[in-house]
Amino acid sequence: MTAFTTLTDLPASQIANLNDMGYTEMTPVQAATLPAILARRDVRAQAKTGSGKTAAFGIGLLQHIDSTRFVTQALVLCPTRELADQVSNVLRQLARFTRNIKILTLCGGQPISAQRDSLVHAPHIVVGTPGRILDHLQRETLKLDQLATLVLDEADRMLEMGFRDDMEAVAARTPASRQTLLFSATWPESIASLSARFQRDALHVATEEVSELPAIEQEFIEASPKEKLPLLQALLAQRQPASCVVFCNTKRECDDVAAALNQQDISALALHGDLEQRDRERVLIRFANGSGRVLVATDVAARGLDIKALAMVVNYQLAWDPEVHVHRIGRTGRAGEQGSAVSLVAPDEMARAHALEDFLQQPLNWLAASILKKGARQPLPAAMMTLCIDGGRKAKIRPGDILGALTGEAGMRADQIGKIDITPSHAYVAVAAGEAKATLVKLKQGKIKGKSVRAILLKD
Repeated sequence: MTAFTTLTDLPASQIANLNDMGYTEMTPVQAATLPAILARRDVRAQAKTGSGKTAAFGIGLLQHIDSTRFVTQALVLCPTRELADQVSNVLRQLARFTRNIKILTLCGGQPISAQRDSLVHAPHIVVGTPGRILDHLQRETLKLDQLATLVLDEADRMLEMGFRDDMEAVAARTPASRQTLLFSATWPESIASLSARFQRDALHVATEEVSELPAIEQEFIEASPKEKLPLLQALLAQRQPASCVVFCNTKRECDDVAAALNQQDISALALHGDLEQRDRERVLIRFANGSGRVLVATDVAARGLDIKALAMVVNYQLAWDPEVHVHRIGRTGRAGEQGSAVSLVAPDEMARAHALEDFLQQPLNWLAASILKKGARQPLPAAMMTLCIDGGRKAKIRPGDILGALTGEAGMRADQIGKIDITPSHAYVAVAAGEAKATLVKLKQGKIKGKSVRAILLKD
């Protein structure tokens, strides 16, 4: 492991900030890319979720920001709003070593008028999705003529989602002299083509083979399409994972599977591209704070999902691409923890299973379906429920204000309160499921920051 202190370009204030964040040793992708990024060289890196890539490009681009110049100097393009929000949050933490750096998130699903108002005073760093960034460029509310750094984060997913034309249109509005950083979990030919078009003499970094996995126990069960749902219900009831993501290949199956699990008292949430942005945000918040035990999702919708300790991944259908399979199951077994991945394989998916076996260069571990007792009803309830409070960052509500109201007038113990998330217009707080309804009543009767509270309990 290499310490951040070996990077002589970083000021002492940033080293101290990194220590406060718990960053002392660089991850492999950080150690391989940061020296080149700090030297303003183009970099293309193959790095999966959880590898530390956001901090790698974040630390690098922040060193090139001149906070006295009120122009946009760095742009990070992301495939989804969820990932853009995560990247913005990390950048804000990394930027605490200095003052007066403005970071703005620009994504669809939010009023463009409010974003236009925020752009009146140009942010130093913009994080956003390609479509919305291009929209602002066409309206001339965003200017990138002074851009020093362009980051394409999870570029493979942006290509899969059909953003290539938008990415090219955005890049065409930036100076040719810019530094371009490209990060991708997989490395198809289309990514190599994108790098050749956007980058100059880029350093290529692959910190590990994509087939190298953390400590994940993989199991495969052959099942007909009709057998899959009862097998999934039995699997969850029997193993009782603290948290689980179930991957489906279609949006309709996500809804159907989640509904069927909830009918069996298995707490499940569906996540796919047809959800309104507010609903997508709420699903992710509820799953992350323990208000849902199972998230049933498509690959694209789950991109950017950041759950520190995910107990299990289930492939309701195998991914078409072996690299996507590896990326799916890589969400469990992080930070040295043992992970579990179970794949339900229909007869018409066997060709994909054989391709995966060749890709992994090891035999698959097949289990008999009879090992799971179908029909066994064992509830899998969520430990928490989520209260949604009107008023967020715009109302200057902070987590401490909510915690004080709940432990004060509402009479809750601190151990009955979970994660608190603050968005521009709402606050979300996880509370013990058994106390949720009573807490909602007390919260409505009390006040936060001297004002009456409007709140609801989020339910399926």
